[in-house]
Amino acid sequence: MKIEVPGNHLMIDLVGQGDELLHQVEEAFSDVHILVRGNVITIEGSQAEQAGRLFKELLLLLERGHGLDAANVNRSIEMVKDDVSPSEVLSTEILRSARGRLVRPKTHGQKRYTDAIAANIVTIGIGPAGTGKSYLAVALALQSLQAKEVNRIILTRPAVEAGERLGFLPGDLMAKVDPYLRPLYDALYDLLGVDGASRLMERGVVEVAPLAFMRGRTLSSSFIILDEAQNTTPEQMKMFLTRIGFHSKVVVTGDVTQIDVAAVRSGLVGLEEVLRDVDDVAFVRLSRRDVVRHRIVADIVSAYERSAGSSV
Repeated sequence: MKIEVPGNHLMIDLVGQGDELLHQVEEAFSDVHILVRGNVITIEGSQAEQAGRLFKELLLLLERGHGLDAANVNRSIEMVKDDVSPSEVLSTEILRSARGRLVRPKTHGQKRYTDAIAANIVTIGIGPAGTGKSYLAVALALQSLQAKEVNRIILTRPAVEAGERLGFLPGDLMAKVDPYLRPLYDALYDLLGVDGASRLMERGVVEVAPLAFMRGRTLSSSFIILDEAQNTTPEQMKMFLTRIGFHSKVVVTGDVTQIDVAAVRSGLVGLEEVLRDVDDVAFVRLSRRDVVRHRIVADIVSAYERSAGSSV
């Protein structure tokens, strides 16, 4: 198989500094021989078709203005092996942050997650740390607000005492629960900037509050995100899901391997069985392959998965 690369600049970006990205592809497809001569890439071997499709997808990304590095080439390799188009996944635009950075899904799992949120009233995203569950949900909430599909955003988490006692923390109730809500503030500040997020919160357009504050309310024309849902009780989960009003969208995120509630059952465990016959509810499971933090995070998740499997 031969692939012609239109232009020296694209070839340099495609193979990487010191052919770093080319070597990465060769390691991923062990049964191929790749020869680069001028603007032509020649691929031979039993995996030549897959490797050729990868190079075509990487060229499409470069032509659309994407930069290539070891991380997104590795994700592209995984997608091609799963018969998924990297150029389609990585070119999806959700939002431009206050600093001008485009927020996009970076894996096939993240694309399935964002598509599910767009298509359903309630989406439950389950997966390990670092898979972008909360961050992408906040980005999609801001996108819906900008498009005037909703009038407000509500971000909530259960305030679980993970080793600390709330009563010993200084300040009033909101000051006590504020540390539990900090990851949601961090996502807002990253996407909107501190000033932009503060203005929306002062106007009540964005509300960040502990889950207990949702009781007795009807949440209409809102984009509502329940984060760390593995730390709800079944009663809290039912309370939350029955707050949904007209013209609202809900995203529930959680990681069933990080349950901090003691002596009670998690409201996230078994939820799919409860809601399986309810229309407009989607469950999306993310895995270590969707981790987009430092590589070591995916390795740590894998190590814990192996440890859990060996102890069964």
